[in-house]
Amino acid sequence: MLDYGLNEQQKMVKDLARQIAEEKIKPFSKQWDEEEQFPESAISALAKADMNALCIPEKFGGMGGGIFDLCLAVEEVARVDGGVATSYAATFLGMFPILLNGTEEQKQKYLPQVASGKSLCAFALTEPEAGSDASNVKTTATKDGDYYILNGVKHFITNGGVADINVVIAVTDKTKGARGISAFIVEKGTEGFSFGKKEEKLGIRCSPTRELIFQDCRVHKSQLLGGQEGLGFIATMKTFDYSRPGVAAQAVGIAQGAMELAISYANKRVQFNQKITSFQGIQWMIADMGAKIEAARALVYATAKAADAGQKNIGGASAAAKFYASDVAMEVSVNALQLFGGYGYIKEYPIEKFVRDAKITQIYEGTNQIQRNIVALQLIKEFGK
Repeated sequence: MLDYGLNEQQKMVKDLARQIAEEKIKPFSKQWDEEEQFPESAISALAKADMNALCIPEKFGGMGGGIFDLCLAVEEVARVDGGVATSYAATFLGMFPILLNGTEEQKQKYLPQVASGKSLCAFALTEPEAGSDASNVKTTATKDGDYYILNGVKHFITNGGVADINVVIAVTDKTKGARGISAFIVEKGTEGFSFGKKEEKLGIRCSPTRELIFQDCRVHKSQLLGGQEGLGFIATMKTFDYSRPGVAAQAVGIAQGAMELAISYANKRVQFNQKITSFQGIQWMIADMGAKIEAARALVYATAKAADAGQKNIGGASAAAKFYASDVAMEVSVNALQLFGGYGYIKEYPIEKFVRDAKITQIYEGTNQIQRNIVALQLIKEFGK
């Protein structure tokens, strides 16, 4: 791995996240996956180590770091368990709309809860007819005096059921299209807010994915994100610009973990009286893995640093980092399993979990096909004159 010139705080974040992953996550990873058990002890360990405070400003109880710090932590967690990394990163996905678009009162109320680890977050956008088409949400929020009445169903929501703070996207004015979409901060336990089925998934099985159900759910106007209607779609797009590098970092971590497992196994596996790492074909596979992981890592880190520097129009870079790193994660994990041979297909060996966990990074927070659309449109706008 290249030296990316980490400062002392970033080195500390990386080292501490790796230590937690090795000591608090790795011994239980297989059990959590098999039993679809929420990794509460791991999430608690990360919170106690101030990992939930990484990119929250100091005035709200955070460490004042940035997206780059978050990417370092997510990568190290995902190197051991992609599912734990999903639930950990999802709290930031739910926090970003408040940080980026919330009122000062909303930030003062909720960001310290997240930074301290007392509250987890979820971002509730996806619906049966609104996945890649984020503007097609059907959940409604009808004004009723000082309250809004929410009705609708969200599905595929990461941290659904365990999150205390839920940012929910809903339509406040159907006549305005995307401009009529708003966002609300809905706390767990609010009357009219309940949970549906918990999805049984191929991978990231320890991270809960559930339906969020709103039936005449009354939310005070103070919970309207930003204090005004119509910010929902803009807040969503801005949130993804900042959260997608985290998904990309997760993908890099999964790929790194898979490669390390494969090299370790291949260096012990003997065929034709020699380690299989002595075969040129195997060496070429390992070389391709390492080069592509490092290229993905460099793109993720550069994008995160650009976001932290306040660079405008990072949507294309975030989308590119997300689709490239997740494609690398899928390719590397499959090839890593190949190096295990038949043993890679057996659940007794850990590599098959990396393949299952890698796949979702190509799908959530916008499929890779949508990410390519975003990148292409930005490039056409910039160079198509």
